[in-house]
Amino acid sequence: MGIVGLDHVQLAMPRDGEADARGFYGAVLGLAEVPKPADLAKRGGCWFAGRGVNIHLGVEEPFRPAAKAHPALLVDDLAAMRESLVAQGIEFLEGSPLDGYVRGDIRDPFGNRIELMQKLR
Repeated sequence: MGIVGLDHVQLAMPRDGEADARGFYGAVLGLAEVPKPADLAKRGGCWFAGRGVNIHLGVEEPFRPAAKAHPALLVDDLAAMRESLVAQGIEFLEGSPLDGYVRGDIRDPFGNRIELMQKLR
């Protein structure tokens, strides 16, 4: 008996923020939107998935972005990702040193912190 993995990370978003979520998580980060179950869809929000990553955005009222708590997404080329993000007007903040990684932070359209990490070989 024990933990065997992580199914998804839930982040909060304001009501009616689905278009902004799709633009960021879909178009900018390249994650695919996956349909929410009918019973959950009526609550608003949207879900996204990629290689080994599932991010669920749910409506929270009153909304408050996560400034400290965050998902840390692994990327294969942080320099290229940073260049793409900056070209799309996304602010990229260099991360502090961490053995075995290069990393940085971005914010989603709602102000939630997203850490991007690349493992060094």
